[in-house]
Amino acid sequence: MTALATVAFAIAAFAPAGLAADVTDIGYVDQAALSSIPSFLSANRQLAAYKAQLDRQFARQLRGVRDAGTQARIGQQYQNRLAQRQRDLFGPLFQRAQVAIASVASSKNLSVVVDKRIVVFGGQDVTGSVEQLLSGPGDPIPPVSSPPPSSVGYVDQAQIDTIPRLKAANDDFQKFQAAQQQQAQTKLRQAKNDAERQAVLKNYQATLADRQKQTIQPLVDQTRDAIADVAKKKGLLLVIDRSNLIYGGTDITSDVTTALK
Repeated sequence: MTALATVAFAIAAFAPAGLAADVTDIGYVDQAALSSIPSFLSANRQLAAYKAQLDRQFARQLRGVRDAGTQARIGQQYQNRLAQRQRDLFGPLFQRAQVAIASVASSKNLSVVVDKRIVVFGGQDVTGSVEQLLSGPGDPIPPVSSPPPSSVGYVDQAQIDTIPRLKAANDDFQKFQAAQQQQAQTKLRQAKNDAERQAVLKNYQATLADRQKQTIQPLVDQTRDAIADVAKKKGLLLVIDRSNLIYGGTDITSDVTTALK
């Protein structure tokens, strides 16, 4: 996770006081609950069995291997095969779930569906309807129409983090953090008692917080301001991060990126 994302990137960058009365077309899904559907449980069991088999296979391959390069290559092969198996098992299930969510959203005239974990109050819970579609026979039928225009916008924080000056700040902070961590580890080894160790840790945390406040926080504030400005211009009531969006929404990532360059 980047430093910018760590400093509490705003889930709601622009949300007027009257929001609750204006977002009746917003639904939410408990994605964690969907994992208990039989098809997902079966996929998890298959993945666990495959991983156990793969663990035994690669343990045999690593026996007697002393070369670090060979060990790294074998480890990478292991990760690649496990990731591919995961995609094979869950890819079709995720696609089917996406169609089911879109179908339910369309039938209930929802313009956007978000993950339940970001909802504190309001919205329509469509988890049960989605579960029924996914548990039924056959494949869910995709909606004929596209999502209607939404007053909820979203930004792709990962894409924003690639803006050169933001990326440079993140990279510099990560290097600074690594250097400070190395220094702290050396001091911890030299510490004679718990009090000295606590002092080292306290100083390490304070140094990072100060550096973050000086170099990262101003960029976080600029990002929030840019999102709020774009949201106002487009008449959006709420802006969330792309990772929390499941269906619909208005993408303002490009506009925010332009404003920050």
